[in-house]
Amino acid sequence: MGPMTLAAHDNALVWLGFDGQKHAPDTSKWPLTTGHPVLNQAREQLLQYFAAERSVFDVPLDLSGGTAFQQTVWHALLGIPFGGTTSYGSIGHALGKPAAVRAVGGAVGRNPVSIIVPCHRVVGSNGALTGYAGGVDRKIALLQLESAP
Repeated sequence: MGPMTLAAHDNALVWLGFDGQKHAPDTSKWPLTTGHPVLNQAREQLLQYFAAERSVFDVPLDLSGGTAFQQTVWHALLGIPFGGTTSYGSIGHALGKPAAVRAVGGAVGRNPVSIIVPCHRVVGSNGALTGYAGGVDRKIALLQLESAP
């Protein structure tokens, strides 16, 4: 998957992204730290996930960094089960905004907590593996990881 950056405030994870990810914040001035409990918890759970030992995350999240609509979409993503997928249109319908497919796509693409907020599980209405801010190759790898027996 390549290098990833994690960021947290005192009690919640606020960013998890891949190097080179679209819509990533400028992390160059973020302080580097070790021993942060939320970052350690997220790191451990990600290692378990990649080792196929974890399918549910319980890291505390702060998703307040987006618009109200983006936050609603990000919370909807949390309801997509491990190993499952849904479409942008289905999310729009579930939110009572069936015509908002592009807006849903925009919000999904700006998800600040990749993997844990599973935006990789969103596909086109025909099942096509449409864009992924971390790169379509990573999206494919994540979906394959989750579908492995």
